Amino acid sequence: MTLPALRNVDVSSIEHEGQNLICLRDAEGYVEAQVVLSPPAFFIAACLDGAHGIDDVQRDFEEQFNGVRVREEDITGVVEYLDEAGFLQTARFEAVRQQVAQAFAASPTRPAHLAGKSYPADPADLRAFIEALFTVDGGPGEVPVVAGEGERPLSCLIVPHIDFSRGAAAYAHGYACLAQQGRPDTVFVFGVAHTGQTAPFVLTRKSFETPFGTLDTDTAIVDELASHCSWDPFEHEIVHRTEHSIGFQAVMLAYLYGTDVRIVPILCGHLETEPGRGPDSVDGVSEFLDACRAAAASEDRRVTVIAGADLAHVGQRFGDPFEIDDAIIENVARRDREDLAHVTGADPDAFYASVMEDGNARQVCGVACIYAALKTVNGAARGGEILHYGYAPDPMGGIVSFTGIAFLPKS
Repeated sequence: MTLPALRNVDVSSIEHEGQNLICLRDAEGYVEAQVVLSPPAFFIAACLDGAHGIDDVQRDFEEQFNGVRVREEDITGVVEYLDEAGFLQTARFEAVRQQVAQAFAASPTRPAHLAGKSYPADPADLRAFIEALFTVDGGPGEVPVVAGEGERPLSCLIVPHIDFSRGAAAYAHGYACLAQQGRPDTVFVFGVAHTGQTAPFVLTRKSFETPFGTLDTDTAIVDELASHCSWDPFEHEIVHRTEHSIGFQAVMLAYLYGTDVRIVPILCGHLETEPGRGPDSVDGVSEFLDACRAAAASEDRRVTVIAGADLAHVGQRFGDPFEIDDAIIENVARRDREDLAHVTGADPDAFYASVMEDGNARQVCGVACIYAALKTVNGAARGGEILHYGYAPDPMGGIVSFTGIAFLPKS
């Protein structure tokens, strides 16, 4: 009997009562609960590829654990445990998936998925939490005062999408700079579709809830962009439900402006291509980004473009065989600086080529949304200024780098 396949999961190591255990979390967010497995049970879970049966797992287990043979009932016990939790590709999970998808499709808004998890759900607590970001070490040192509508708004802003606590200084510098310029009435927000959707860009008409209120999505612009797609930009709309790369920016925008700003939320898929070719070789990408640029350049609206983008993901947490040391950190920073020189020069194609010259060995997850943001403001922005650059450790062994870069409008 073929055993069911394990779904797409995030894996982390935890220690409990002196034991090293493995924690699994649903990477797509359909299942809220996490499951914890012993290393042998996790090995069984990792063997579940949808193509092999109990005999195969027993053989692989015996090879891994020095001749120890795992019992059939132990394997089926792990399978049942994972299936009950919704972590296997079975009819049980499919029922959960359909229920969640139907509820999201029926909702006029995108809920604040990480409220009460990554940041406080109470508005007063959240305001105090965000204001503390501005005074962390390396931050701007004071809470920003929002400028009026007299000045032209910032043309483009690149900020992280790592959690607020780890990316605090970069978020703070970026949004302090945004606040100091004129107030935009529309913000294009490019984020990363971390679940690896094949569509180049994923749109939604849903407005975004935050603890500070709901940011309306400019559906007229979304519909205009959708008309230029050679694919269905709403086919994978469900990924917006839990994706934090836009969600965190919505929180920061609502902190600054309340609900007096509209957004155009755009998730970017993987635009990586064959060596020597850029994203514009992907069918429909140039046409879509031309439409973004035309919409952003309209004299009917004051527009800022934001890319919620992290940079390098390096270390064992991300599949690398090495541990992080000073030499690794220095090399990551060096290569990031090479890439960012093209970003500040407002040259998206050179930026993309720089990231890809080694096949994106640093796993720069924000490459597509930075590229898209720069293409959208092409010709309308001055060279960018790096406000902050840093990295944060990952508890599983690795580092994530990020930056804050601001582009003023051309006069």
